[in-house]
Amino acid sequence: MIKTEFGIINDFQPNQKYTTYEPEKYHCVAIDDDEYIDDWWKRLLMIRTYNMSLEQPQWALSRWGITLIPPESLPVLLKIIAEDKRIYWDDSLVELADLVREAITENKYMIHYGV
Repeated sequence: MIKTEFGIINDFQPNQKYTTYEPEKYHCVAIDDDEYIDDWWKRLLMIRTYNMSLEQPQWALSRWGITLIPPESLPVLLKIIAEDKRIYWDDSLVELADLVREAITENKYMIHYGV
């Protein structure tokens, strides 16, 4: 499995560049990149994100880098995850959906680490 990881940034700093791989710090959930991100890619292109800092807006995820996902983009991400039928048997998708819901409730940014 080639993993991709998502976590919540509890203390988001708008002027900071997030360039360090720190999945433990953000309590990341890992999913299989090839299995899920490839399947979701066309829908992920509709999500406004940032590449490592708010100075670099983009769409979708940085497949081989670090992506910041703002709170306003999280409902679309959650919809993509929740509508994937594999959520019924893959605990990692359930964990990811729960994490995104938590970030939405708390109005927090998420971080994504590509492969």
